[in-house]
Amino acid sequence: MPRLPPPPPHTNLLSLDLKAAEQFVRDLGWPQYRARQTLRWIYRKRARSVEQMTDLSQEERRRLDAVGRIGRFDHCDVMRSMDGSRKFLMRLDDGLLVESVLIPESRWLTLCLSTQVGCTLDCGFCLTGRMGLKRNLNAHEIVDQVLTVQDRLEPGETLTNLVLMGMGEPLANLDAVSEAITRLTNTTWGVGISARRITLSTAGLATRLKEVAALGINLAVSLNATSNEQRNRLMPAINRMHPLEELLNACRAYPLSPRRRLTFEYVLLAGINDTEQDARRLAKLLTGMQCKVNLIPFNEFPGTPYRRPEEATVLHFQSILKRAAFDVFIRNSKGRDVLGACGQLGQVPPGRPAAALTLAEIGC
Repeated sequence: MPRLPPPPPHTNLLSLDLKAAEQFVRDLGWPQYRARQTLRWIYRKRARSVEQMTDLSQEERRRLDAVGRIGRFDHCDVMRSMDGSRKFLMRLDDGLLVESVLIPESRWLTLCLSTQVGCTLDCGFCLTGRMGLKRNLNAHEIVDQVLTVQDRLEPGETLTNLVLMGMGEPLANLDAVSEAITRLTNTTWGVGISARRITLSTAGLATRLKEVAALGINLAVSLNATSNEQRNRLMPAINRMHPLEELLNACRAYPLSPRRRLTFEYVLLAGINDTEQDARRLAKLLTGMQCKVNLIPFNEFPGTPYRRPEEATVLHFQSILKRAAFDVFIRNSKGRDVLGACGQLGQVPPGRPAAALTLAEIGC
């Protein structure tokens, strides 16, 4: 049987899934276990070069280096917020930027990941949506956000949670997201993060919700409205595809184990969707669901017509839902001064400052 030709020069090893990695080492004439060995160096030990793979002989490293490379992000800027969170701006091979946010909270350290550059949707209260969709991220570009941030953690810091809530709609890039989650959760050669520590947030691609269940991660649904009329104004693209009734039916059909719950996220916009009537309608819509509610007071950004509600309004909205026997939490958004909070990731309009808030406003 003729021997297969070697892989093309300088294959990005980071881009290979397990099956492709196994084919890659077969083409080199190596045993199959070398695939997992190589992936362990990339994901567990965060190697940036073949030379660091010291359990390969020097000859094997020379052979591998001749045909492969580890294509990690070369450029990463870090913006530090006054509240301790950090926004990472990572440059992709094509020059586009992707953003991730590291959020410290008590004993948790959560990394918010992006799945697209820009977004295919047009939610009016989200800065990312104003960019339009530049492109989907590949699986390795999603995972490299984690590796890059891990390389820059401070002494004593350990990532505890991942949330796919950054730039983009994860379910519009589901193949790459699924493969990224495989690499992030694999405990043999992958990053080794528990699936229970990962949450995916969707604007409501109802027909794809069931595919999230197979990944074993947590699901959050960004609702933000209590009627189709209201949601058509705030989230026109997604609500045209999947009106409120269809989305809620898909949520009711979502398979949940007894100890797990759906999360509904609700961005509160002053005078738009934050009234007593909205709170009562929301309670009615969610009646009987195995869920909790995260309220997110709107995070302002340059050029937005929307405003953040007063604290008293937010607390009153929460109290109505609590009286209806829901577990309701108010999201303490961090990174607002560096446009790192929920809904703030993306391009700042030309001529506008990068910071969204003044020192006085940070405490609001």
